[in-house]
Amino acid sequence: MEYKFSDRISNLKPSAIREILKATSTGNTIPFAAGNPAPEAFPVEDVQKITAQILAEQPIQALQYGISEGYTPLRQEIKNYMRKTYNVGGEDDDIIITSGAQQVVDLSTKVLCNEGDVVISEAPSFIGALNTFRSYNARLVGVSVDSDGMNIEELEEKLKSEPKAKLIYTIPNFQNPAGVTMSWEKRVKLYNLAKKYGVMILEDNPYGELRVHGEDVPCIKTLDKDGIVIYSGSFSKILSPGIRVAFTIAPKPVIAKMTVGKQATDVHTPMLTQMLVYRWMTQTDFRAHIRTIRSIYRKKLDLMCGLIDSELGDFVTYVKPEGGLFIWVKLPDSVDMLNFVKTCADNGVAVVPGTAFMMYPEDKTQCIRLNFSTPTDDMIVRGMEIMGEVKKQFI
Repeated sequence: MEYKFSDRISNLKPSAIREILKATSTGNTIPFAAGNPAPEAFPVEDVQKITAQILAEQPIQALQYGISEGYTPLRQEIKNYMRKTYNVGGEDDDIIITSGAQQVVDLSTKVLCNEGDVVISEAPSFIGALNTFRSYNARLVGVSVDSDGMNIEELEEKLKSEPKAKLIYTIPNFQNPAGVTMSWEKRVKLYNLAKKYGVMILEDNPYGELRVHGEDVPCIKTLDKDGIVIYSGSFSKILSPGIRVAFTIAPKPVIAKMTVGKQATDVHTPMLTQMLVYRWMTQTDFRAHIRTIRSIYRKKLDLMCGLIDSELGDFVTYVKPEGGLFIWVKLPDSVDMLNFVKTCADNGVAVVPGTAFMMYPEDKTQCIRLNFSTPTDDMIVRGMEIMGEVKKQFI
């Protein structure tokens, strides 16, 4: 049979990162291309204990259907935590539990964008979000990223020239892939521009709890007196990505529409994992756990950055992240970036070419993304030594 796929899916390409991981999944490749949390960062004993408790004490509720908005005790616990800790969420906001933060991007696009509407995004940006926008036939418009976040002057130019702009997508903390953190000054300016031009902001913050250096910068959502910010948070990086529990705090009318959109997608996020997260937040010292994983990632980040300096030196430039999982490294203009990536892979080190994160196939970049959370410390050392040897072939 000849399959005729929809226009929406025909134009999508597989994630370059996932394809690299499949091609290098032999176990012998050093995974600088990944983005998984470190195995030692999982609170395995807590998860085992809590899951057993739930199945012993509330088995039917855990295995039954739930409401689309999410498990009520968890929703309230997250509301309280976000208000007290980050001043996020007001009386005009509500919350919905989603199946991973990727679903927040999907639901935001579903409820706000018609085909042909414009999504303005940092360029480069997270490939999962870009593919979601593409899947709804939204038109992507990129804004370059400076060392302190999105270029605000360029953003305003795009807002002036794009009357169909519906959404500004930003990862303000430890941006994926660039690793940079948006300054408070730029957050205020971004918010004011969105308000001026009548555009919603999707503030994607999956790495916010993973700050290892510097001081926290308030969320854009703390500025939201006008109901224009959708805030996305996740438990993937602090508890477990496999449980697929995330949340969004947004204006009540937006949450109401997201709820309908979610009913058409997966009905609700699994009850067992929602109940697990609730008990984890209320029965354990989860903030101590966050401090522990910050310590793990601080060591790994500092180790990799030190080795970039010693093994690659002036051959590359980069901005050292204050947290997150990734380092965005720029190669010399004289180097064929894709050939460098291939040579690294041939020598047992998988890295992601920067083109995987660009708006359009024709967009050029000399950057590669390195991940420091997945490989062991020994792998980081060996991988950077190999990249140092590869460098010599390109000088």
